[in-house]
Amino acid sequence: MKFVTRCILTVAFAYSAVVLGDAAQAAYDVSKVNGSVKVEPGQVAGDVDTVNGSVTIGVGARAGAVATVNGSLKIEDKAAVESAETVNGSITVGAEAEVRKGVEAVNGSLTLRKGARVAGGLENVNGTMLLEGAQVDGGIETVSGDIRLATGTRLTGGIHVDEKKSRWNWGGESRNPRITIETGVTIEGPLNFEREVDLYVAPGVTLPPVEGVQPKRYTLQ
Repeated sequence: MKFVTRCILTVAFAYSAVVLGDAAQAAYDVSKVNGSVKVEPGQVAGDVDTVNGSVTIGVGARAGAVATVNGSLKIEDKAAVESAETVNGSITVGAEAEVRKGVEAVNGSLTLRKGARVAGGLENVNGTMLLEGAQVDGGIETVSGDIRLATGTRLTGGIHVDEKKSRWNWGGESRNPRITIETGVTIEGPLNFEREVDLYVAPGVTLPPVEGVQPKRYTLQ
């Protein structure tokens, strides 16, 4: 995954902003090394990042790229950001919130509330992905994470479950990822599996083509 490389750049940027005291960046961006960051409800900010700490974008607020290395990200209801990235931590996108590019984590869950929209894709290595009636336009990619698409979710770009490689197997997880597709979900794009998965599908759901490994398929009760 390309995200780890970008995390190194995020740390370097945060450190340089603090050490050099870049006045131009300080006027628009919010950057810290240690500590959490919050953009208050209704406010507008540029890029927002920290190394050790969480980031919160308040209700109805606007921001550019949002990132942390060790910490969670929370984009509250009706907020809008350019992108959201973390290494160790969860990401929550609130109801009717918008991410104009992608949402990425390495070790952490990704949750999209009802009416949230991500114009890019969702990507992680380990951690549950939950879409509660949200819209994702750029597909979903994971290695070992469970995926649940709840009623009302719209997904374009399909689902890609990457091959389980030793360098990603930090937790020693051996079970198959579980993919749950509930009633009223729309999926466009292939389901591409490079490893075994357990696929639970509600009656009446039309699946796109399945590529790679054939999943163990169950009917969702």
